[in-house]
Amino acid sequence: MVTTAARRRPTGERSNAAPRGGKATHPGVHPKLRVWVMFGDTVKVGAGRAALLEAIEQLGSIKAAAEQFGMSYRYVWGYLRELETAAGVPFIERHRGGGATRGARLTPEGKRVLAQYWEFNRRLEAAAVREFAEIFPQP
Repeated sequence: MVTTAARRRPTGERSNAAPRGGKATHPGVHPKLRVWVMFGDTVKVGAGRAALLEAIEQLGSIKAAAEQFGMSYRYVWGYLRELETAAGVPFIERHRGGGATRGARLTPEGKRVLAQYWEFNRRLEAAAVREFAEIFPQP
């Protein structure tokens, strides 16, 4: 899902956007997208959640990743349960106990979805830049 924010301009306020085929009024105007992949109607993975999943993989710990993102362990645990339920696949392998195998890692399915998300995001960003350049040519 790609979202955009719209706001009503007061009378007399000018837009930065160029008329179709015209020149942008301000150099440095650029597109910004927020991309989410939805699982069901309510559970989403966006750049922030994707980065959280990457942190769990890199740190080997849900707790450490939650702390890094300023989130509670309980919140992250709940999100992961919702995500796995909505997606129908496990994203995280949890290993209890001591030794080198303890902690949390992404499952192969989790790694696949994460890679797909970043590829989808990359392609949309590239397409947005191309389309934006055509619609909002820079002077």
